[in-house]
Amino acid sequence: MFAALLVAALSLPAHAQPGPRTWTPDNGNGTFTNPLFYDEFSDPDIIRVNDWFYLTGTTMHAMPGLPVFRSKDLVNWEFLSYAADRLDFGPAYRLEDGQNIYGQGIWAPSLRYRNGVFYIFSNVNKRGTQIYSAINPRGPWTHWEMKRSLHDLSVLFDDDGKAYAVWGHQDMHIAQLTDDLLDIVPDTEQVLFSKTDGMGEGAHFYKIGGRYYILSSNYAGGFRMPAARANSVFGPYEVNQAISKDEGFGMVRGYRLNNKQYPFDVSPPNPASRDATAMHQGGIVQTEAGEWWGFSMMDYNSVGRLTSLAPVTWQDGWPYFGLPNNLGRNPRTWVKPRVAEPQPVKTPFTRSDDFAEPALKPIWQWNHAPVDDKWSLTERPGFLRLHTLSAPSFWEARNTLTQRAIGPFSTPTVALDAARLLENDVAGLGLLNLPYATLGVEKKGGKLALVLFDQARNQRTRVDLNAAKVWLRADCDFLNEKARFSYSLDGDNYQPIGEEFTMIFQLTTFQGVRYALFAYNTGDQNGGMADFASIDIAQPNPRGLMRPIPYGQQIRLGAGGGLQTPLTVVDMGLGRAALQSGPSFVTVAADGSVSFQQVRPGAGQSFQWMETPTGELTLMSLATNRFLRIDPQTGAVRADSPGPAPDGKDGVRFNWTLAR
Repeated sequence: MFAALLVAALSLPAHAQPGPRTWTPDNGNGTFTNPLFYDEFSDPDIIRVNDWFYLTGTTMHAMPGLPVFRSKDLVNWEFLSYAADRLDFGPAYRLEDGQNIYGQGIWAPSLRYRNGVFYIFSNVNKRGTQIYSAINPRGPWTHWEMKRSLHDLSVLFDDDGKAYAVWGHQDMHIAQLTDDLLDIVPDTEQVLFSKTDGMGEGAHFYKIGGRYYILSSNYAGGFRMPAARANSVFGPYEVNQAISKDEGFGMVRGYRLNNKQYPFDVSPPNPASRDATAMHQGGIVQTEAGEWWGFSMMDYNSVGRLTSLAPVTWQDGWPYFGLPNNLGRNPRTWVKPRVAEPQPVKTPFTRSDDFAEPALKPIWQWNHAPVDDKWSLTERPGFLRLHTLSAPSFWEARNTLTQRAIGPFSTPTVALDAARLLENDVAGLGLLNLPYATLGVEKKGGKLALVLFDQARNQRTRVDLNAAKVWLRADCDFLNEKARFSYSLDGDNYQPIGEEFTMIFQLTTFQGVRYALFAYNTGDQNGGMADFASIDIAQPNPRGLMRPIPYGQQIRLGAGGGLQTPLTVVDMGLGRAALQSGPSFVTVAADGSVSFQQVRPGAGQSFQWMETPTGELTLMSLATNRFLRIDPQTGAVRADSPGPAPDGKDGVRFNWTLAR
């Protein structure tokens, strides 16, 4: 009978009311919803020093690099500094001589602390491992280079004062580091694993309870997180091939790029791929209260690789991501870590900018190293001025200023004064990716025109302009990976231009889509200048949940009127709900069976209310830590699913509507 009350559906709920100006995972009810940041933050590493957590991650070719954040609760983060102000080892780092370092630069950092000093060890292509150190994580940071490159390294400062590094791909190596940290101690390097042990790369090295642990990332038909442990630093190590596996919150694998130039070969979204977006590469950290938490990244399609937080369950001496009875799977929404004092909602960046301050906001990063005397915030106060330098295309343009695009939906609107452009100049708003799209003002034959360039189609759409001041807009939907461009001559009335642009996940830049302000000259000379008055980043869904939980209201679970009996949503605290019909509650037994019972609601009647990334409701039973589902073949209702599958055929997703 209960099966008739629930109908699985895949339709997207309506947008929630606007909340904070930018994404926060904090739901304001004692829970959080992953990701921690809905913008590119890959290869994360987190440590705790006293009651503060510190975080850094990969920044590739974007400069400044290696952002350092801090948090009291692992959910609300504040920006402190960039450890790497500038990375410049030759023309490729400056987009000179037709060279670039797209998809290279700074990556896979290891953040550590010892004796009052913070250290970041990071890889740079074709260079020795870079080391940054600071007494104060706000900086200044000191920089030097190791004598060799240790791929995807992780450093462990052991209890006896010795330092060790683990690095490499599949076999992984270990060695003791010299006291100055610049090299490895001779004759200490060893190979830890065979290539078939499944340890992959992206090591995170820990000593916990006298044991040594290495967490890593491995691709085995899909990403997963293996771990290894040993009683001695040099092993032998025992391998657990998956402490986290198949967790992508039900996200469908989106568009994928298969080549690097036009004509582009693009694979369409693939719901049948169950592990293409699975969590990988990360580590664990312990709170002062004794809780263990895991952090890792997942490929969130074209918005980039995003960082998520997971409760950790220790079982048989292994730190599994997830909850008892559902090990290896991570609830997208869960209770925040316990801390001494509740923390206010805090976001690391202000994304909109009117360029009124004397320095760029921390959200901004240059695409490669900039030409410092060819941009200014003071030449025309209240404007970002970019002097145009010669470049054949947006991809090669220097002094392109970028910020990470933010999901699930966002709309950058740029106000541009193009009056000072000279012949062959072009300036505007870009979606930096491969393929990319740009909406800019171009000067040809002494006249201005608005030009939308879609690199995927190698297509230009041109509109003549009779004004120099223009507003440029891109409406970006990262759930469907589509963007639409428009423009305005008064800042109020917008006209669409061109066709819908498809945003694609690719590993050429090793980044997600970036919003970019650009100005360059397509001739062989430097040109004029572009003045940007502002950028506004609008976000219709900046909270962890797209829709507030309808406590005290009657809802129907299903679509198209398929539910006959309404259910009242009862507030059980901490983002949890009981579902009541008359005097009875939906009840889950320990074996996952579901029935209606006339009882006082407790754990067996409580569900963690959460959403898939695309907004469908999922209900995780606190009795089983597994999800409510309707079996598509039998219609039986059980709470035994490990989590939503990308194709939606498992009966886990629901669309709720208010009962009328």
